[in-house]
Amino acid sequence: MRRGFINLRWTKCVVMDTNVDSVKTLLDRLKTISFMERVFGWGKIKVLLFDAIGDWQKVLSNSKNLQEANTGFDKRNEVLNQELRSANENLNKKNEELAALKQKIDGLEQLYNSTKEQNSSLLNNEEQRKEEHRRALATLERIQTDIKNERDKETDEKNKAEIDRIKRLKETWSDHEVLVKNTIKAICNKHTIEYVEQVPFKGSPDNTLKICDEYVIFDAKSPAGEELAKFGKYIKEQAEAVKKYAKQDDVKRDIFLIVPSNTLAVLDNFVYHLADYSVFVISIDALEPVILSLQKIEEYEFAEQLSPEERENICRVLGKFAHLSKRRIQVDSFFAKQFIELAYKCENDLPKDIYDKAVAFERSEKLNPPIEKRAKQINIKELEHDAMKMSSDANAKGIVMQDLSAELNGLPLYIEGGKE
Repeated sequence: MRRGFINLRWTKCVVMDTNVDSVKTLLDRLKTISFMERVFGWGKIKVLLFDAIGDWQKVLSNSKNLQEANTGFDKRNEVLNQELRSANENLNKKNEELAALKQKIDGLEQLYNSTKEQNSSLLNNEEQRKEEHRRALATLERIQTDIKNERDKETDEKNKAEIDRIKRLKETWSDHEVLVKNTIKAICNKHTIEYVEQVPFKGSPDNTLKICDEYVIFDAKSPAGEELAKFGKYIKEQAEAVKKYAKQDDVKRDIFLIVPSNTLAVLDNFVYHLADYSVFVISIDALEPVILSLQKIEEYEFAEQLSPEERENICRVLGKFAHLSKRRIQVDSFFAKQFIELAYKCENDLPKDIYDKAVAFERSEKLNPPIEKRAKQINIKELEHDAMKMSSDANAKGIVMQDLSAELNGLPLYIEGGKE
């Protein structure tokens, strides 16, 4: 009996070595595992799997030992047959469990292989996604660079166009004094008026004419380096500064300042009545009628010998010349402002490709007004004929040449309060 007890205890010890807790733990873990844990937590599953396989191998080893012990026990002790049969039954159950466990392990291996393939596929997809992302970023950066370069180019072109425009204006203004001098000399040669190169009084005005034994001063004024918005203030200062000429003997108390035509739009005052003299602001276009009106007085040797009717006629002609000159300045100023606004609208509102093509055509155009010949007088009949021909051509093309003189004459030349 003592031997049987010892063998039984040894058998129990062998059976106790067949521990399957790690296998159960693995199965329980596999039942609850999520997809993300399969992908990223597979290391823990591998540890459980290896533990389970180790226990399974121990169970197999113990099973073999049990079988050998069972054979020995049959020969040694018949008393233990029942217990051995019971042990065999238990062993069979263990074998069944091991078979089931092996099947589950095979399933786990298949699942592991499948998960490994999925993981590899996901890694490949991740690399592909990263590559696509890098290409998209590169494309976006290239587009951003192209847009920035295009905007910088547009800004540079606009700045260059504005600089060119200002440069052209400054060139026009810098040549203004020479242009005024040449124009006045041409008018003097045409109408036999004395042009004084060296004045006999203090100072050096730009242009001086001698009419009726008086020196008439025509000073050319342009913005030059001044801002165009401040040109009106500059003209007012210059009107006060010519007082040095007005106080000289034999100098006419009416002094004329000649400004570029493209500056008329920014001026709001063209006549300055000061204490001892008056200053008139005119454009180059008004030079000839103004000089001719002054010359008209020279036809009379003595003003006191004029009859009242002749005096009235002279005043009427002078008034008409003055009115026409101012009206011309007023209308030119209005249209100059409209043309400037239209030019800015073309630059800002037209599509860039259309505007660039229009600029290209603009650069290829050249406008040449009729050349004025020094020895040839402008014929009024020819002007009337040209005007009638232009009206006929316009009517033939369906353009209504409406007489706007009534509307223009309705516009006020003087503002309320008597200030011109």
